[in-house]
Amino acid sequence: MRFQIPRFPLAAAVLAVAALIVSRGDYPWQRLSDVPTTGAIVVSDPYHTVSDTLQRGETIGALLARHGVVGLDLSALASALRFDPRRFRAGQVFSVRRGGAADEATQVEFRASPEQRVQFIRTANGEWRGNAVKVYWSTDTIRLGATITSSLFNAIDDEVSDATLDRQERANVVYALADVFSYSVDFSRDIQQGDRFTAVVERRTSDEGETRFGRILAGELSVGGKAIAAYNYRNGGQNAFYDAAGNALKRAFLAAPVEFRYISSGLSRARFHPVLGVFRKHDGIDYSAAAGTPVHAAAEGTILRAGWAGGYGRLIEIRHRNGIVTRYGHLSVIGPAIRPGAHVGQGDIIGNVGSSGLSSGPHLHYEFRVDGTARDPRSVKMDTGAPLPAGDLVAFRQERDRLRALLGPSLASPPARGSLAE
Repeated sequence: MRFQIPRFPLAAAVLAVAALIVSRGDYPWQRLSDVPTTGAIVVSDPYHTVSDTLQRGETIGALLARHGVVGLDLSALASALRFDPRRFRAGQVFSVRRGGAADEATQVEFRASPEQRVQFIRTANGEWRGNAVKVYWSTDTIRLGATITSSLFNAIDDEVSDATLDRQERANVVYALADVFSYSVDFSRDIQQGDRFTAVVERRTSDEGETRFGRILAGELSVGGKAIAAYNYRNGGQNAFYDAAGNALKRAFLAAPVEFRYISSGLSRARFHPVLGVFRKHDGIDYSAAAGTPVHAAAEGTILRAGWAGGYGRLIEIRHRNGIVTRYGHLSVIGPAIRPGAHVGQGDIIGNVGSSGLSSGPHLHYEFRVDGTARDPRSVKMDTGAPLPAGDLVAFRQERDRLRALLGPSLASPPARGSLAE
């Protein structure tokens, strides 16, 4: 025998639940006139959550004290949950739940890292306990590509939507691309209107809906009609970028001694010419950059000079192989270990951008000299990067072909310079 639930009591229950839901204050809409009010149950939430942001120079303790969080041993909880509160920077967001008769703080929540959310919960006896919640990320692959009409930043900014990657992450893609090609291209002065790029990158998405840029898997850049390809390949336990023939992109000299991220305004929507801020001199190149910007040794070498040198101001001179000497002038600071006879590696920070000597403003004066004569480094023939071992070439070619298919057609024959066609 089948039992049947009477319809009218069920309908009354549904109306009661609907009355409860619609009467709550956290819905963006309410149509109380559509709900019977006689006998309606009103539930009020005595708790509320406020968000606050860590200010520059402020401690976490000061922020928590502002919200009446007392008796919380931050050091002990941080140790137990394995995060370092000293690494937090201005802009870190904290959520504080408050309520009860005394409107006390009962819970604090924040992101300790991209992979961890932390909760501090106040127990009934006033003690605080910590709880770490893992944030899960999934990874997929996306292809980016555009023609450069004003700058690499604006090309990616215009091409990629916020839904794909937010603006800061788009800037990070630009920085990473510049790093990949930093041995072949000076992004401050080589990139021109009509140049093109494609890139295959990892995109990471959290279970909370955030998106982040992961790694560049492959990229191709067309500069003045010449296409330069880069393939990410793991060799000897380390990932590096190689050209199509299996030669490392890393060369003896960096194309520029100042990182691209410091000599361009990455988040500005203003349109600017790609070489704005870089002025050529008869004996070198001037890179416009903020005072204090790190300056890197363009290649491995030995310090010849480090100190005051007249119009150069604070100057560092490095001797490299094959009769090459590089100079770095107008520095604000020379590194403490930088002295004549000292050895430096490629990319080592040797000083900071300044305006010492005969200088009208903060910039780095960079000279590349061959046998005593100033040369444009782009005109000097350099050795190619180290090739992969012969035994690795078969596996490399398979990975290269897979990534090439994801990149799409080669940019070896791009539109003419000045064209806006893609």
